[in-house]
Amino acid sequence: METAAIQSDLIGNTPILKVQSLSEISGCEIYIKCESFNPGGSIKDRAAKKMVEKAIERGDLRPGMTIVEGTAGNTGIGLAVVAKSLGYKMLAVMPKGQALEKERMLTLFGAELKLVDPVPFKDENHFYHTAKRLGQENEDYWWANQFENTDNFLAHYEHTAPEIVEQMSGKLDFFVCAAGTGGTIGGNTKYLKEHIKGIKCYLVDPYGSGLHHFLEHKEFQSSGTSITEGIGIMRETANFAKSDLDGSFQVEDSLHISLARYVRDHDGIVLGSSSALNLAAAFKLALDHKNTGSKLLTFMCDLGERSYSKMYNDDFLTEKGIEFNIDITEIEKRLSAI
Repeated sequence: METAAIQSDLIGNTPILKVQSLSEISGCEIYIKCESFNPGGSIKDRAAKKMVEKAIERGDLRPGMTIVEGTAGNTGIGLAVVAKSLGYKMLAVMPKGQALEKERMLTLFGAELKLVDPVPFKDENHFYHTAKRLGQENEDYWWANQFENTDNFLAHYEHTAPEIVEQMSGKLDFFVCAAGTGGTIGGNTKYLKEHIKGIKCYLVDPYGSGLHHFLEHKEFQSSGTSITEGIGIMRETANFAKSDLDGSFQVEDSLHISLARYVRDHDGIVLGSSSALNLAAAFKLALDHKNTGSKLLTFMCDLGERSYSKMYNDDFLTEKGIEFNIDITEIEKRLSAI
């Protein structure tokens, strides 16, 4: 009799969906890989599983230990799923002010949640440094270190990108996504460049992040702000350093939020904030190559229920001064101008 799968065994092998409305407008084929199908509901399940498996192989993570990680939400949720599946405890250190839905998901999956004040990275009380310190001070803690742990990159190089190549039959012209730790964009761009001739790979960066400026000017500088969570950074991580990119650009919140509402109404697809930014980037590239039939792919990192209190909250967006009902013609115009 075949042994039943545990929850973490279900991570990966996610489907790819064509976004019909935007494909018709652009005359290109725009696809999203639906990472919300993972058991923890996001693409970060992949990194969580690989980091834990490799730590167990090395003997760094042993029975009875607690996994600790600093997270904006999704990696923590993924680690909580894997931890519970394999019999470990999970402690997530999260900055205050993230979507309440993510806090609730973490506790629902059995993780202990430690909230800290949102401070600049250089502050010793930053969520990253707090998690690192807890991991170093407690012998029975293992710190996942998602930003610098290149098992994160490996999850996508060994699994996500090969899935894409197989599902798309090796036919893909453009790939674009945002970066947080850099593992997703690093692993996917490196593998895709090695296995699909002529593919162009791009980074989309939210305002408030310095990656776009770094790629163009070799120094970190940011401007503006964004309500997106878990993406954008002001340093080059070991994972991001492995990426193979042809360029980068930024998209403002008002455009990807308005576009998310458009595809919700026309395609029945409800996107989280990073997913909406990714799709806006893919649509921008499609408009740049309008009516060429080009194939473009990005990630639906998670679903909109984790961003509901911000991204789909009209009162919140109005308070922040963010437009959210820009019509599709104006979205096209503004994206084409980037």
